[in-house]
Order: sequence, then C-alpha cells, then structure tokens
Amino acid sequence: MIHFETVRWKNFLSTGNNFTEIQLDRNSTTLIIGENGAGKSTILDALCFGLFGKPFRNINKNQLLNTVNASSAMVEVEFRIGTKKVLVRRGIKPNVFEIHVNGKLYNQDANSRDYQKYLEQQILKLNYRSFTQVVILGSSTFVPFMQLKARHRREVVEEILDIQIFSLMNMLLKQQLKTISDDMRDVDYQYSLSKEKIVLQEKYIADVEQNREKLIKEKTFLIAGNEEEIFNKRSRISDLESDTSKMHEKISNSTKIEEKFSKLKDIQSQLKEKHRAHTKLINFFETNEDCPVCQQHIDESFKDDMIAKENSKSEKLNSGMGELLEELKQTQSKINIINEVNQNIQTNRVEIAKENSSLVQLEKFNATLQTEINELQSCKVNKSDHGKLNELKETLSGFDMQKSKLREDKTYAEAAKNMLQDTGIKTKIIKQYLPIMNKLINTYLTSMEFYVNFTLDENFEETIKSRYRDEFSYASFSEGEKMRIDLALLFTWRAVAKMKNSTNTNLLILDEIFDSSLDGTGTDEFLKILNTLGDENVFVISHKQDALADKFRSTIKFEKIKNFSHVAVN
Repeated sequence: MIHFETVRWKNFLSTGNNFTEIQLDRNSTTLIIGENGAGKSTILDALCFGLFGKPFRNINKNQLLNTVNASSAMVEVEFRIGTKKVLVRRGIKPNVFEIHVNGKLYNQDANSRDYQKYLEQQILKLNYRSFTQVVILGSSTFVPFMQLKARHRREVVEEILDIQIFSLMNMLLKQQLKTISDDMRDVDYQYSLSKEKIVLQEKYIADVEQNREKLIKEKTFLIAGNEEEIFNKRSRISDLESDTSKMHEKISNSTKIEEKFSKLKDIQSQLKEKHRAHTKLINFFETNEDCPVCQQHIDESFKDDMIAKENSKSEKLNSGMGELLEELKQTQSKINIINEVNQNIQTNRVEIAKENSSLVQLEKFNATLQTEINELQSCKVNKSDHGKLNELKETLSGFDMQKSKLREDKTYAEAAKNMLQDTGIKTKIIKQYLPIMNKLINTYLTSMEFYVNFTLDENFEETIKSRYRDEFSYASFSEGEKMRIDLALLFTWRAVAKMKNSTNTNLLILDEIFDSSLDGTGTDEFLKILNTLGDENVFVISHKQDALADKFRSTIKFEKIKNFSHVAVN
C-alpha cells in the first residue's frame, strides 16, 4: 500500500517562494474550498508533477513556473510503502529530480527517463494513467475510464489487478525471442562455416596424400632416368679411357722419334755449314786470279784442281743432304702423327673430366631425391593437420548442440509468449475478476440511486441495461449519470486494488464533482459512500462551501493575496 503523507510546493503556478504544505493523512475527509483561481486544484498538479513529471491539468512545463519569481520551482511528495519512507523532489530552474529512500538519495547516474521508470515500476508500481484513475477523479482535462481507448482501459485494469508484470514478461520474452533468433542465425552461420572448413581441411589432407604419392612417383622416375644416364656416362668414360690408352700405346716411342728428329736437324745444320764453306771456296777460285792476301798469281791448274775437289765434296754433301731431308721428312711425319694423337688424348681427357663432373652431380641429385622419397614415405600427413580436422569436427558438434538448445529455448519461449499474450493468462485472470468488478460497480451505482445493470466484458466494453431491459451506452447518459458511473468505477478500482494490494493507497482526491454533475440526491448518496471508506484520506475540491462545510472533518481554504496563492485555513 502507498500511504501518502505530505505534499509541498513553492514557486509553482501561483504559489510564491514560501512552501505550501498539505498533510495528506491528517483526516479521513477534507474539503478544499476557495474562489476561482485561488489555487485549489494546484494540489492535483503538484502531486502529478512531483510523481510523474507532468501536471494533472493540460499545462506546459514552462507555465508551471511562477511568472513573478521565475525560478526555483519545487515540489516534494512524501509517502510510505511498508518500511520504506520515500521523498520525491522535483524542480524547475534549476531542473531537479531526486528520489530519497529512507533518507538516502537513490543513484542518479541513470538518465531521467530510466530514473522515472525506476520510480514508477520499482517503487510506486503504477503509472500516470493508473494514478489518475485510482487516486483522482477530476474535471478539466481528466479522461474518465469509460472515455479511454480499449487498450488504455486494459492497462489500467492490469495495473489494478497487478498483472502488468505479465506484459513486462511478455515484452522481455519478445526481446528474448529476438535474441534467440539472432543467436540462431549466428550459430547457423558458424555451423555452415565450420562445415566448409571441415570440407576444405579434408580436401587439403587428401590433396597432401595424393600429392605425396605423385611426388614419390615423379622423384622415383627421375632417379631411374638419372641412373640410366649415369650408366651411359660411365660406359662413355670407359670407352674414352680405353681409346686414350690405345693412343698412348701408339705413341709409346714418341721420345725416341723426337730425339732422332733433333739429331737429324743438327746434322742438317752441320751439312749446310760445310756446303756453304765448299761453295765459298769454289767461288773464291772462280772469281780470283790473284791471292788477296799475298798478291801472288794463282795457277790455273791449281785452281781447276781445287775447284774440282771442292765440287766433288759439294756433290757428296748434296747427295747426303738429299738423304737427310728424306729422313727428316719421314721423321716429321711421325712427329705430326704423335702430335695429332696427343691432341686426341687431350680431347679425351677433357671429355672424361666433363663426364665425371656430370656423373658426380647426377649421383648427388639422386641421393637428394632418395632422401626426399624416404621423408615422404616416412611422414604421410602432418599430425597437426589431423588434429586441426578433429578440432573442427568438435567445434561443429558444439554448434550442433547450440542449435538444438536454441531451438528448444525458442519453443519454450514461444509457448510462454503465447500464454502471456492478452488472450492468454492475463485474460483468464481478468475473467476471474470481472464478476467481482461488475458486482461492485452495480453496488456503488445502486448506492447512488442509479438503478441500471452495468456490465464490462473482457474487452472492457460496457453493456448497460435498465430494469426494462433497454440497452444504453455510457455516451447516452446525462453528465450527472456519467459522473455516477465514473464514481462507481473509481470506488470499484480502489476496492479491487485493496483486495490485490497492488495500487492500493490511502489518498483519494475528487475535483469539483459536487459542483456541476451530481444533483442533491447523488451528493447525499456519495457522501454516504465516503463515510464508509474507513481509514482512507479523501480530499474534495469544491465551490460549495456553505452546503458542504459541515459534512467534512476538516476544511482547507485557498485564497489569493497580491497574485500569490496562500492557505488561509488549514
């Protein structure tokens, strides 16, 4: 139960810089009177603004600030809920919004909207619309229950029956279902991605195996080709070495021949020298008549003998030279053959060296290939590759379990959501209380001498029948009759709230209900109802001071002095 204790305000509407304070739980019934514009209804605006941040009447926030002082507007509302003593303070210029629970300021880190939500949902457990249906029945901008739209009627009744929690739960379930759907899409994507990774990893392993066999075959084939080439090279080297050996045998006497050739050349040189000497001597005797040394005449016969002897010697030399030249020619031919053979031997040696070098490279290459083959044969696929594949399969299994769990959660959430819809559990509870509500409404109507059968259905549409079974609607009645219906509904909601201990409160404020719509009979009957309310605190705002003053336990009079509203009697 919300037990309202006090409300105070300053620089609010026509109130000045001094607090106007009303004790809300002082008397069971209180009459609030005053002239038009004196500030009687300010209590309604102060309460609504303090609790919900907006006034009861259709007034802009800026207009709530007293125009004379133009700052420091403040409203404070004090109430108790069980062991909690709550003070709500709200101001304009500067903007103030504070919630004090048992003297401690509630954390203000949240934004104003969330702060207000906390006040309504966690502390008051009612919103502006429910407050104005259960606590206040007024004129002006007040919209009676019967003039609310169907969904707003339902909201009021749900709060009174304390079943709005199901709407909150339904909203949370909708959010949960959205989260589940988002998670399912994410898991489906991750599941598909994992499957693709597994396929790729399996293909990679298969490719590695296939490539391994292929590489082994290729390398084995290369070795075989190289072995054949090695064999051919070794055969060629053997042939070259055999041919070289034969050529060495062929020129085994090359040294003797070269020595002979050298000796023949020396003999040739000597014979040439002797031939030149004979020729010189012959030439001397043929060209000289006298001796150039002694100047004696040379005898002709002597000359002829000497020329004949020298010619004979020269002829023998020429004959020897001819034989020598032939021998030289033959020897030179042998030397040419030797040189040719040596050249061929050198050529063979170069070829043997090349073949040996190529042979070594081929043998090294084959050794490398064989090592690679051995490695390929000994380690088929890296263990880490198989380990990665197993990890991927485990991940896929985990995603599969997540999918199953999410599908299960979605099924349960959808089932709960269906139960929490307006047509579900809430409707069952409302149907359970509708007979009680209708009975109370009709009881209060009878108490106010309004004899009709008023029934609300589960959609909160009214059926109104007279004693003669004539059907009416709320709109078809006079303003006084509508007021009786509004009062009956107000008292019914408060009675049901007391049963449920939901929006139950000690405070009831009625604004000018006696001044226009209720006739004398209705007023009397209504006052009788007020006297049966027990420990509730009822405030009635009215212009009918003379007619009503003696019917209330206390009276509060507002008056305006120098443009400021004051409490003259309290």
